Amino acid sequence: MTLALHVPQELSARVPAEQRGPGLDRDAVRLLVSRGTEVSHHAFPELPRLLRAGDLLVVNTSPTLAAAVDARIGHARVVVHFSTRGDDGRWAVELREPDGRGTTRARAGGPAGTEVRLPEGVRLTLEEPLSARGERLWWARVAGAGVPGLLREYGRPIRYAYTERDQPLSAYQTVFALPQPGGAGSAEMPSAARPFTARLVAELVSRGVQFAPITLHTGVASAEAHEPPYPERFAVPEASARLINAVKAGDGRVVAVGTTAVRAVESAAGADGVVRAREGWTDLVVTPERGVRVVDGLLTGLHEPEASHLLMLRAVAGTAAVERGYEEAVRGLYLWHEFGDVHLLLPAEAGAEVPHAEHCFSNCR
Repeated sequence: MTLALHVPQELSARVPAEQRGPGLDRDAVRLLVSRGTEVSHHAFPELPRLLRAGDLLVVNTSPTLAAAVDARIGHARVVVHFSTRGDDGRWAVELREPDGRGTTRARAGGPAGTEVRLPEGVRLTLEEPLSARGERLWWARVAGAGVPGLLREYGRPIRYAYTERDQPLSAYQTVFALPQPGGAGSAEMPSAARPFTARLVAELVSRGVQFAPITLHTGVASAEAHEPPYPERFAVPEASARLINAVKAGDGRVVAVGTTAVRAVESAAGADGVVRAREGWTDLVVTPERGVRVVDGLLTGLHEPEASHLLMLRAVAGTAAVERGYEEAVRGLYLWHEFGDVHLLLPAEAGAEVPHAEHCFSNCR
């Protein structure tokens, strides 16, 4: 799905919310709420009043890696984005050209056998394209050091030109991030959860909203090529599966925090709609044709009109709701990308009263 919508460059969030003014925290962003085609505008701290006791938020515990490392091919400077670690020890990587504004220019990889020199004498050798759909991402073998240690010592978070400057890795971690075995994590932040604070989580719990942790390690984004998602490693633990099934059997709603949470939960759901503990790789692409078996709602960032993520939004909420919501987001000057505002898509409820909206049009900038 491609939205017939123009998102002006000035709607890109250039810095994290807490850097936009004194006294602000991560939750100082706006929240667009879609119930079917009914739209309302809120501040993110209103989320506890927009959910109900018995609702369940599915959250991704994957930490963000410092996945961008400066390197050289011959005498040419490049930046390597480490995306995903394969079962055979290789890494899926993307090569980019530094331009001083974030590493925004994708560079075609290859040919096979190309050697990339990393810090401390580490060598990376491109072996084969990740898929037949293009040569942007390559499987590569690294010799000379472990990648997790290399990233800790020399890496920085991946960023793009719409942001104002580099940020510390802490700016890209969510409150739900947990250390993972072997230093695993996400190449890019599972950003839908970024506005949550410990204070807000405590308020949600006090109001009877539950949390189910899952893990999905995200690869690099594919804004240039508009490609469907690549396979990613995920895990849905037994306790979370039981909790999701219990909520589905009752009156609560299962609301995924981010498209990563949708992909993980739907990958663990059988045709009968029952979620079972599962871990491994998922190549599931959630589309309107496939539909969703478990997720009732979705809290997510605002995606580019050409992004494949919009297929998932349509599967959860329907085409009319997505189109209406995005029109309102542009009209209301919402901010896009990982430091931007968020969108809560819930099922339409006949006769339901929308809580009073405390509009956040000034102090959330």
